[in-house]
Amino acid sequence: MHMKLMSAIAAAIALTACCNAAGPDDNPGASPSEYVTTLMGTLSEYALSTGNTYPAVALPWGMNFWTPQTGTMGDGWTYRYDAHLIRGLKQTHQPSPWINDYGQFSIMPVKDASKAGEDERASWFSHKSETAKPYYYQVYLADHDINAELSPADRAAKFRFTFPESPVSGVVVDAYDRGSYVKVIPETNTVVGYSTRNSGGVPDNFRNWFVVKFDKEIEGYDLYDGDRLVAKVDCTADVQRSSSRSVSGDHAIAVVRFSTSKAETVTAEAASSFISEAQAFVNLREVEGKPFDTVKEEARLRWDEVLGRIRVSGGTVDQYRTFYSCLYRSVLFPRKFYEIDESGEILHYSPYNGEVRKGYMYTDTGFWDTFRSLFPLLNLVYPSVNEEIQLGLKNVAEENEFLPEWASPGHRGCMVGNNSASVVADAYMKCISADETAADLYSALEYGTEHVHPEVNSTGRLGHEYYNTLGYVPYNVGINENVARTLEYAYNDWCLLQMSKKLGRPEAEQERWAQRALNYRNVFDPSSGLMRGRNEDGTFQEPFSPYKWGDAFTEGNAWHYTWSVFHDVQGLIDLMGGEDKFCTMLDSVFVVPPVYDDSYYGVRIHEITEMQVAHMGNYAHGNQPVQHMIYLYGYAGEPWKAQYWTREVMDRLYSATPDGYCGDEDNGQTSAWYVFSALGFYPVCPGSDEYVTGSPLFRKAEIMLENGKSVVIEARENSSSNRYVSSMRLNGKEWTRNYLRYEDLMQGADISLVMSPVPDYSRGTADGDKPYSFSRE
Repeated sequence: MHMKLMSAIAAAIALTACCNAAGPDDNPGASPSEYVTTLMGTLSEYALSTGNTYPAVALPWGMNFWTPQTGTMGDGWTYRYDAHLIRGLKQTHQPSPWINDYGQFSIMPVKDASKAGEDERASWFSHKSETAKPYYYQVYLADHDINAELSPADRAAKFRFTFPESPVSGVVVDAYDRGSYVKVIPETNTVVGYSTRNSGGVPDNFRNWFVVKFDKEIEGYDLYDGDRLVAKVDCTADVQRSSSRSVSGDHAIAVVRFSTSKAETVTAEAASSFISEAQAFVNLREVEGKPFDTVKEEARLRWDEVLGRIRVSGGTVDQYRTFYSCLYRSVLFPRKFYEIDESGEILHYSPYNGEVRKGYMYTDTGFWDTFRSLFPLLNLVYPSVNEEIQLGLKNVAEENEFLPEWASPGHRGCMVGNNSASVVADAYMKCISADETAADLYSALEYGTEHVHPEVNSTGRLGHEYYNTLGYVPYNVGINENVARTLEYAYNDWCLLQMSKKLGRPEAEQERWAQRALNYRNVFDPSSGLMRGRNEDGTFQEPFSPYKWGDAFTEGNAWHYTWSVFHDVQGLIDLMGGEDKFCTMLDSVFVVPPVYDDSYYGVRIHEITEMQVAHMGNYAHGNQPVQHMIYLYGYAGEPWKAQYWTREVMDRLYSATPDGYCGDEDNGQTSAWYVFSALGFYPVCPGSDEYVTGSPLFRKAEIMLENGKSVVIEARENSSSNRYVSSMRLNGKEWTRNYLRYEDLMQGADISLVMSPVPDYSRGTADGDKPYSFSRE
């Protein structure tokens, strides 16, 4: 194995100068946001994902995103890199194409205002005349001879359109179908309205109220309900001042008309609110009256502030681009779902009960994905953001009986597990949540272990009645993905155990969680050395194929899910017969060919294809269940293999290109994996205080902590060939352990590594070098 690893190593990377918040010294004019490409991962389709992302023009965690729309109305693939037509600049709240969007509407400048329909107004464009940055988007709409620009604020945005000479120029404001409303107010050159379009997870009174205000006089407007022209108004004729101003129907569209001279610029300000039309006008103040370039610069500074919290140097320009593009994706979701009224009060529309309530709310994240590394990244680098998120979760608990597992904006039926427990526990154990907040969240989590949401059975615990008595969810009782549920419930119960100890809950309660945290043992099959479906009578399901995707597992097979014992890797090692057998099984994931059994789905799902084309055996980094697996070598005395494979994944499966991911990006999780791994450590077990070490990508990285301290990671002689850790020092003292502690990092840490082209087979192999496992307590 060692010779095979050595022969696979590529040539050394080129060195560059030191990077700081303003950018590497060899490019002093650059800032972190200039390395970001928002197009990373946009070359995707249903059959093969290379990210399934769209270019989000937004502020970090902003309530409203904007994106160019190449897909048709309602298409989850809102922007595809290989498309040629743009149909509008869309306000979006879409976390992924699978979950789709809600409350969306679009704005489209046209040189002929009679072209209101989606196909009529669509324009050819080229990436050669497109600029896509987090804080700014620009595109030349060739069929209209219009240059369109956009810059965002949290809940508002500014547009600048440069028109050709035309007596019938205009802007289409499309409120979309499934129930919408628009009204033109020519006296203030304003369009207001609302969209109700959604994909689920909303109460009956859901509205996204919007306002669009122009700096040019509206000379006329047309109102449509779908293809039907409802009104055509000439504002220059006094006799028509009282004509129809609004339309409400299935698909409301307003087209405002004006004449333009050659190269004339028209600016528009847009904002929206889930609370009311009046609140949308309040939100508009984020950009109201500001020059376009001021809004753009404010957005750029905000992005540089957030991205600049991690500084990297000693890498290639391509590595900088990939790192900061991944960090950009890591700070988009979950998004703010709260607003600030005129008095400064924080309010939110509740997607759980339809009421307007006080306090924070965040949404658009799936905890099955993001508990793994996205939320741990927030806890380390942006804890004040997660403090707000936790307060928002407390509000969710007050507004309904369950915490969300997939929220967009309310409960959505997607994925498995009860991983809100991980998200809540990791924040509490790291003192980000106050005791009072944690106690309320703990009560909601405890309720969820005994119940399942009556309408969304992926919220709460489906199969809890079996799990709580038998110690597993049986294979033969009609509950799919039963092994996945069992494994994740066991880890979730360990998270509850950690919280119960810190909250001082009764010993009997703590013992209940402690016993259930070991339930992963009940679905381990000694004959195969893998996790396997188990029937209600205790027998294992037959026939068994370790390559079968789905069925007992979630978007993976037994080779992928067997490692989902985040909290007790030592216990899994013991079940497999010791460290040697455990490492052999880990090795086997990369050695066995990418064969698969798709009989459960009936088709080859895109996650299978992504595993096949990666050329890493049965390792499926394109989906979340196996992403932590590489780091488990550090629990079993072979940390050098983690160092090898983490670098292989970073080098081969990520790039700052339209096909830059090896599967769904998934709301920051796959990006956060890269960010952590590039720093040289990873949170295998959120809820613990440890990060398992790997191989840092850069010669130097610095994390600027919110408490004013910093973590400096220097990897001398680091390169593509020198990927192995020869020695490590923590604050000047030798450090052989295969983990770093949160507490040590938060006090400020100086981590110095010496890198080597060959593994050190003795370093990190002692019993005391192993990371935390529940069985070792």
